[in-house]
Amino acid sequence: MANAGVEEETDPCVRKALELKKELQRLVKAILDEDDYGIQVTDEALRVLACLKELKLKKSHSFKGVPDEFRCPISGEIMTDPVVLANGKTFDRPCIQRWLNEGNRTCPKTQQVLSHTILTPNHLVREMISVWCKEHGIELPKPILDPDEDIVTDDSRSYFNSLLEKMSSSPSDQKEAAKELRLLTKRMPSFRALFGESTYAIPQLLYPLSPGRADTDPELQEDLITTVLNLSIHDNNKRVVAENPLAIPLLIDSLRTGTIETRRNAAAALFTLSALDNNKLIIGKSGAIQPLVELLEEGHPLAMKDVASAIFNLCIVLENKRRAVHAGAVRVVLRKIMERKLVDELLAILAMLSTHQVAIEEMGELGAIPCLLDIIRESTCERNKENCVAILYNICFNDRTKLRHIMEEENAYGALSRLAENGTSRAKRKASGILDRLNKAASIVHTA
Repeated sequence: MANAGVEEETDPCVRKALELKKELQRLVKAILDEDDYGIQVTDEALRVLACLKELKLKKSHSFKGVPDEFRCPISGEIMTDPVVLANGKTFDRPCIQRWLNEGNRTCPKTQQVLSHTILTPNHLVREMISVWCKEHGIELPKPILDPDEDIVTDDSRSYFNSLLEKMSSSPSDQKEAAKELRLLTKRMPSFRALFGESTYAIPQLLYPLSPGRADTDPELQEDLITTVLNLSIHDNNKRVVAENPLAIPLLIDSLRTGTIETRRNAAAALFTLSALDNNKLIIGKSGAIQPLVELLEEGHPLAMKDVASAIFNLCIVLENKRRAVHAGAVRVVLRKIMERKLVDELLAILAMLSTHQVAIEEMGELGAIPCLLDIIRESTCERNKENCVAILYNICFNDRTKLRHIMEEENAYGALSRLAENGTSRAKRKASGILDRLNKAASIVHTA
């Protein structure tokens, strides 16, 4: 024990900590004992506390055997918030930010001149460090969030403009800029916001994509359409994108062409843009619903959910509901439900379409009734049962010829009676309405 004590006292970090603590004790005593202590005393106390914290962090990070790639090249300590510099090197954010704030425009590791000073979070390295620390019993402090992280700097704006200029340059410049814009608009809200500042930004971005020939370079098309998706997430961009004469037509072209990732992201972009009611009308009038239905019919597992979400959102508007019915949505949606694919999302669409008379007629012809009753009997999802019974309710009250079929199913299985007893409040209401309708129909037949 004695040796351990001597060893601790000879440790430079321990000696420094003891000195700081003694100094802090002196300052705190002065604050407590003196009524008229100076502001400089509190400032000095705060400085000492900051030094103690930094010493504590340094000690906790100085764990032997830390992989070099987890250490910041500047501080040599484990990175708490790894970020990537323009040349691809990773640093801890506080260290590299301090370097840049001092006016440096080179990489401190390679001395390479930086094309820009934007810092991109390195989520992969952050996760690897987190896993390693857990395995070795080290508690890694959470990164300090910068309140100005989303503020657009002059460097960001300058780099943004330079990337857009490349979109009208050589094919290689276009591809390089497109990849960078895709990455930056995914990770940085400030870059997404920049697109809303200028009416020229979106036309410049989409310049390489010709309407009707958007898939000339599938890789470039994927990067640019994905960038449109990324920037459309920003609320202030939704109107700007939808009202641009190039954007929606190119998204519609991309629903049919390019990689499956392009087609999926085009559908996802239409979904995010359709959050605004006016955009729903613009997208519907532009002819997006037919290719969305066609892509849904293809049934690619990567795209179906985004496509279904877009169709559902668009069909909230009455005009688009009509367009979806005429585009064959009922047939496609019902077939996928019968195949038990994406049942939750597609039942919600079918329930929405079931208020349209033509849709009701199609459902009857396509065998919707036994399918819906099967789902009510088999499903454990209350929302799905609710949508099924809502569709059946609309069928009952708009197509009397189907009452006999429903009655036969109910007499055989009693699914509606059970739902009227145990379903959600809406399901109970709809199921009871159908049962009343069936009882009245049976009474009329019996009387006759």
